[in-house]
Amino acid sequence: MRFLGVGDYNSLGDMYWRLATAGHDVRVCVREPEAHEIYAGLLRRIDDWERELDWIAEAGPDGIVIIETASLGETADSLRMRGFHVIGGSAWTDRIERDRLFGQEVMRDAGLQTAPTHAFSDYAAALAFLRDHPARYVFKFSDGESASTRNYVGEMDDGSDIVALIERERATGGPAAAADFVLMEHVAGVEVGIGAYFNGREFLEPACIDWEHKRFFPGDIGELTGEMGTVVSYRGSRRLFELTLARIAPGLRAAGFHGYINVNTIVNAAGVWPLEFTSRFGYPGFAICDALHTEGWDRILFRMAHGTGGSIGTRDGYAVGVVITVPPFPYEYGYAELSKGEPIRFRIAPDPDERMHFHYGEVALSDVGPVTSGSIGYIMVVTGTGADIAAAQEAAYRRVRNVVVRNMRYRNDIGDRLKRSDLSTLRALGYLDDAQ
Repeated sequence: MRFLGVGDYNSLGDMYWRLATAGHDVRVCVREPEAHEIYAGLLRRIDDWERELDWIAEAGPDGIVIIETASLGETADSLRMRGFHVIGGSAWTDRIERDRLFGQEVMRDAGLQTAPTHAFSDYAAALAFLRDHPARYVFKFSDGESASTRNYVGEMDDGSDIVALIERERATGGPAAAADFVLMEHVAGVEVGIGAYFNGREFLEPACIDWEHKRFFPGDIGELTGEMGTVVSYRGSRRLFELTLARIAPGLRAAGFHGYINVNTIVNAAGVWPLEFTSRFGYPGFAICDALHTEGWDRILFRMAHGTGGSIGTRDGYAVGVVITVPPFPYEYGYAELSKGEPIRFRIAPDPDERMHFHYGEVALSDVGPVTSGSIGYIMVVTGTGADIAAAQEAAYRRVRNVVVRNMRYRNDIGDRLKRSDLSTLRALGYLDDAQ
C-alpha cells in the first residue's frame, strides 16, 4: 500500500514508521521547517505533498492520504470529492474541535448535557461578565493555535484568579488586546475520554476509553502540557460511548469524516459532561492505543478509508503510556542549546518485540544512532500492557528505566489516581460496563 502523510510536525511519525517497517511505501510532508529533521533517517520526507497525489492515485484503493491536523479539513473534503481516500478531518470536524462554542452547540444538539460556556473576543467584556457572575471557571483559547500551557483551570470559587489572569493577558497584549477564548463553568468529577474510529458511515468498534494526565509534574502539578501520559483500554466503554460519541455519528456521516475522534468528559453523580472534541489522532494517544491492537495500522486505516465495517482487533486489559521529555519542554525557547542532538541509548538493547513499545516522537537517526530532534523536546512514548493497571504500569516503567538520555524527565505516577479512586468511582456510578 501507499501512504502519504501530511502534517506540521510529523506527529504521526511512529505510525508511519510502523507502516514502513511492515513493507508499505510511505512518504511524509512536514510543513514546519523546524520539524523537518524529525524521523530523519527513518522515513522519507517530501516537500510538496500535492505533487505526490498522482503517485497515490496510481495505487487505486491501496493509496491513502493521512492528514494529521485539525486545520486542513476543507482540503480533505476537496480531496475526497476528487476520489482520493483520505483519513483525517473535514471542515465540520475541524470546526467542532477548534471553535469551542460551536463544539458545545453540536453536543447539545445531539442531546448531551454541557456545562455553561461563554465565548469572548474582548478581555474587557469578559471582565465585566466575571464581575456580574463570580464563579469557578476554566479559561481556554479557541484559536486552535495557542499552546495548551496558556489555558488555565480556575481554582477559586469566586473566579478572582481568572479575573487576575485576564487582566494580565490584556495588559501584556497592549491597548488593542483581543483574543478568542471561552470561560467554561467548572465541573468536578472524574475526567475520562472516549474515542473511536469512523469510516465515513459508522464507527469501527470497540471504542477506547482513556484517562489523560495533562499536567507536567506528578500529582497533577504544573503546566497543562497536552499530555504527559495516559491509561487506555478497549474494554468497558460501551455505556459512555453510547451516551457521547455514538450520538454524533449522523453529523460525522453528513460531514464525510473518515478518521479518529475523541470526546473528553467529566463524569459525576449528575451524569456525563462532555468538554471538547479532538477530531484527529491524539498525541500520544494513538501510540498507546497501538499497544493494545492485534492488527496493524494498515488494516485499520484501510477500513476507515473505504467505509468497510467490522471490529478492530484489540487485547483485553490496559495500556499505560509514559511520555519522556527533555528540557525545555513544554516550551521551545532554548531547545537547540539545551537538548537538541542528545544521544538516546538503551541500557539493554530491545529485541524487535520489545522495540515496538518505544514510540519515538522528536527523534532522528544519526551516525551515532537515535538522537533528539525537532523543536520542543518531546522524545518518545513508552508503553506497557497488562490485565490490570498495576501490571501495565510495571511493564511501562520497566521500559522507561531502560532509556538513557541526558536530563530526561517523565511523570512517575501515570495511572496512580485511576487505580486509587477514579476507576472505582466510575464503576460505582455505573459507567464502566465490564469487570475490568
